[in-house]
Parts: sequence; C-alpha cells; structure tokens
Amino acid sequence: MTGDDSSAVVDFAIRLDKATRYGEVWEIVKDAVKFSLHKKRSSMMLFLDDLPIQLGAYHSVGTNNIVLNRTLVEIVEAKVESKRVVNALIYNLLLHEYLHALGEYSEVDVRDMVYAIAKKCFGENHVATLIAKKSPWVLLRNIPLGRVNVPKRVIEIVKDFEKTDRYIV
Repeated sequence: MTGDDSSAVVDFAIRLDKATRYGEVWEIVKDAVKFSLHKKRSSMMLFLDDLPIQLGAYHSVGTNNIVLNRTLVEIVEAKVESKRVVNALIYNLLLHEYLHALGEYSEVDVRDMVYAIAKKCFGENHVATLIAKKSPWVLLRNIPLGRVNVPKRVIEIVKDFEKTDRYIV
C-alpha cells in the first residue's frame, strides 16, 4: 500500500467489494496483514469442507492449510444475497486463520487483532469491520441452525488460491 491511511481504506474497500474468487479475498487478507502488522507468510492452501456450523474455519498448526466451512459460506450466501457481505465474512474467517498461521494462537487475541486490522484497513463502518466487531455468527441470526443437515461432501481444494510471482526451481 502506498499513500496515507485514508487512501488505503478506500483501496481495501473497493478491492473487497469487487472480489469474485477466494484468491482475490486472500490477497486482500495478506495485504491487510502486511499493511497493519508488517508480517507475511506465503504458500498457503485453502480447502473447503463441510464442518460443524459452529466452526467457521481452522488452521492446523505446522501446516500451510486453511480449511473453510463451505456449508457456513453457502448458508450466508443464501440468506444475505449480498456478495459484499459474503466477501466480508470470508475475509474475516481467512484473516483469523492467517493470524493463527503467523503464530498467533490465543483465540481472544486473534479476535481482537481481526477487529483492529479490519478497522484500520476498512474504517469503522465497513461491513468487514462490523462483522469483526460483532462476530461472523451475527449473520446467522434467525436461522434455525439445529435443523441444518447438510450431507458431508468431499473436501475441495481451491485452485489458484495463492499466486506466486515466481517459481522455485
């Protein structure tokens, strides 16, 4: 990011609103962490799996994998019908797990960091910041989750999730 913080806020918001693939949201997550914390990690992989609805995503320590709850994303997509909100949800879940991948293990600290990063990169009133402040599960209110019964599907790897600018020989 170049320029002042206000131009960065506009840039992050425009990019997130226009994102159409997981890889695009992921690039925003990495840029937000680099902008806010001056940290980065490469070679991450994303998998989509049908997890218990209470689990948004997870990162297994010692791996480069993030597993995102496909069912949760699909429920939110069907309920809100707003790509902007869905992107903000995915951003929050991926950011949370990326912070774990960077060595932050405390759930409380990571939740606070997600909110602080979202606020710095998107401003106080952007949907990504509001989700970070309240919790992604605010999007599931008024949905009878006890009745959610999705058949387990095969775990899916997201192709072209992380692009690199060069190949290691």
